[in-house]
Amino acid sequence: MKARVRIVVLDGYALNPGDNPWDPISTLGELSVHDRTPEAEVVKHAASAEVVLTNKTPLSQRCIEALDKLTFVSVLATGFDMVDIKTARARGIPVSNVPEYGTESVAQFVFALLLELASGVGEHNRAARDGRWAASGDFSVTVQPLVELAGKTMGIVGFGRIGRRVGEIAHGFGMRVLALDPLRRQPPSYHPFAWADRAEDLFQHSDVVSLNSSLNASNTRFVDRRLLRSAKPSAFLINAARGGLVNEADLADALNEGRLAGAALDVVSQEPIRRENPLLTAKHCLLTPHIAWASLEARRRLMATTAANIRAFLDGAPQNVVN
Repeated sequence: MKARVRIVVLDGYALNPGDNPWDPISTLGELSVHDRTPEAEVVKHAASAEVVLTNKTPLSQRCIEALDKLTFVSVLATGFDMVDIKTARARGIPVSNVPEYGTESVAQFVFALLLELASGVGEHNRAARDGRWAASGDFSVTVQPLVELAGKTMGIVGFGRIGRRVGEIAHGFGMRVLALDPLRRQPPSYHPFAWADRAEDLFQHSDVVSLNSSLNASNTRFVDRRLLRSAKPSAFLINAARGGLVNEADLADALNEGRLAGAALDVVSQEPIRRENPLLTAKHCLLTPHIAWASLEARRRLMATTAANIRAFLDGAPQNVVN
């Protein structure tokens, strides 16, 4: 009888904090789940594994070379920059990801962030509860400017699945859509829509900029002081993609100096966020702890596709391979 494959999850807590059982994967082999794995303990935790699953725990060259039983890696996410792809390829180890699971949840969250910037529901709730409304003597009290989105321009950096869904929702709000993407796939059918030729053009003409691109060597910290000078002082910046797209010190300066009306970010360059991150004290800056992807519906899709990735590998036909 053939031995069951040994599967180790290095950091499973975010995917399953208790409401998203591992059953689809546990039926495929002998499963061990670690809620979290410090980088120094990766080799220890995965020493016996033939299949390793990781979300954000790095699989470096050193780790991959030390794991002599490793035959397959499946990333519990779309991004796979935490895996040394070159080393895995050299060892003949396929690495798979989950290319589509959170489109609806992330696009929805982009607008949750935008609507909080534009309408300040949370802050106005606090004003009603902490006595400011009662003390005002007026039937209506605003504690921040209210912004109507209809007629404004939504600039979208990265027009893949999530970016296109953000554009559809923006169109539903009556916004114009301006997109920047090097591939320029088939444009959407709705109007008004246009392509931007440069990031500077997109920032100059947008009332809202939503970052929805992957992170690579060419766009790391591309949202910097120079680019932010192109933005309207009334504009909002939304980042629910990758923290490394933004030079955080430059963004904090732009917010504190009034060169940008507000920003809302679900991701930062180092996670969990460091106490010294300048965005924590920046004016008009909303921060959430990397949760746009984390609806139960999205996490169930992620679990199901990861199980399918493992099953395909065991059947000799790996899918969603990135290397």
